[in-house]
Amino acid sequence: MNRILVIDDDRELCTLIRRTVSQENIAADCCHSGRAGLEKLKENEYQLVILDVMMPGFDGFETLAQIRKESGVPVLMFTAKNDSSSKVRGLRNGADDYLTKPFVMEELLARIVSLIRRYTRFNPNGSDAKTLSYDGLMIDLDARSVTTENGTFELLPKEFDVLLHCAKNQGRILTKRQIYEEVWGEAYVYGDSNIMAVISRLRKKLEADPKNPKYIQTVKGVGYRFNKEV
Repeated sequence: MNRILVIDDDRELCTLIRRTVSQENIAADCCHSGRAGLEKLKENEYQLVILDVMMPGFDGFETLAQIRKESGVPVLMFTAKNDSSSKVRGLRNGADDYLTKPFVMEELLARIVSLIRRYTRFNPNGSDAKTLSYDGLMIDLDARSVTTENGTFELLPKEFDVLLHCAKNQGRILTKRQIYEEVWGEAYVYGDSNIMAVISRLRKKLEADPKNPKYIQTVKGVGYRFNKEV
């Protein structure tokens, strides 16, 4: 059974989330402060953390920073309505996704299931996958090649690295800075042209319709996300 940790000072919401995720055979532990959540993470293994930004004392951002020092577990953050700065700050500091309060429980459940699926795909029994398969796309990590309906072919080094980084973070919104610093391995000081050019070439090579990409999608004003539905 998958298990998630909910860190939120709204006790009624925590109870509702625990009841909702049980429909998908997911167990949920709840903590009502950042510090309590961090202690809980030391005691158990979780496939997802749900973290509220607005908590008294040790807030969501401080808690996220401590989580990322120790773990790569997916983190879904709750933000307030129209609080775009919190969304961007959370994503830039390691959150995998966000949901704005108030929300529909069905949407929350869909995001939880998607994030857990992505995490377990790349961490099966602690081993690394050698081939990643999506709807119409296969990525061979050893051969550094891709297979689509048009056949099997190699990509340019940076193209493959950008694709792999996005795919391994399927469903997570990545800023241009995050992609650049991870793939190029240097400070992000050159603007957007390098990343935009690579992604444009990838879409032409991988997509049936590059203007309506199926795999690497643009998140306006933030960056890119590998489609969590494929």
